[in-house]
Amino acid sequence: MQSRMSAAVLALVPVVVPPAPTRAGDPPMVSEMTAHYGFNGRSSSIIDESGNGHTLRVISYQGGRVRAVAHGPGTALAFPGKCTRRVCPHVALQSGDSADLNPGVRDIAFGADVLLPPGQTSRGQNVLQKGYSATSSQYKLQIDGTAGHPSCVLVDVVRPIIWMVRSSVTIADGVWHRVRCQRTGTRLEIHVDGVLRGRTAVPADLNVSNDLPLSIGAKGAYRDNDQFNGTLDNVWVRITR
Repeated sequence: MQSRMSAAVLALVPVVVPPAPTRAGDPPMVSEMTAHYGFNGRSSSIIDESGNGHTLRVISYQGGRVRAVAHGPGTALAFPGKCTRRVCPHVALQSGDSADLNPGVRDIAFGADVLLPPGQTSRGQNVLQKGYSATSSQYKLQIDGTAGHPSCVLVDVVRPIIWMVRSSVTIADGVWHRVRCQRTGTRLEIHVDGVLRGRTAVPADLNVSNDLPLSIGAKGAYRDNDQFNGTLDNVWVRITR
């Protein structure tokens, strides 16, 4: 979900899934990334493992915090659980403002390893985003609705149209899933566990450029922040040079 969403127009484009989903490769090596976060260090200052210096800081509201949990040989970060009270703890991880994280009209891919139990879904939960749909431009990975289907969003810097593709399968089952959004030319795709689960067309000149930070786990640390309520690991962005 997005603040001031009414100012934007949703592109009513169908999710197209091939009859026999095709395999797609894993994300590239860390050395090829624009930003990569494995969450294996201190949670108060999260280092960009790509070497490009996009360090994350933890910002919180009403005592929101992340906590390290074991995942494979390292750790992942668990975000606050679902809360239905009037005032809830919220937290996000944010980079500094950097033009290096803007794809412009270039190809971009981004994704994360996601763990979300079925009882922790909501109207919308932001995994990763840069920018806002109504006021700048945007790329975003989110988890939609109580069914927990991930989706990918792109919004142009001039035309406030939301180009979105949603996965045909849920990931809200309490099992780790690797989710990838990928814009290649005029194609926007979503992959879950290496399988293409949705695809749509976007304009060739769609331009995502803004002076806002990369935000992980929510769009900010305030009351209406589309808080992610599960666990994340290996969050990454790759922009074609």
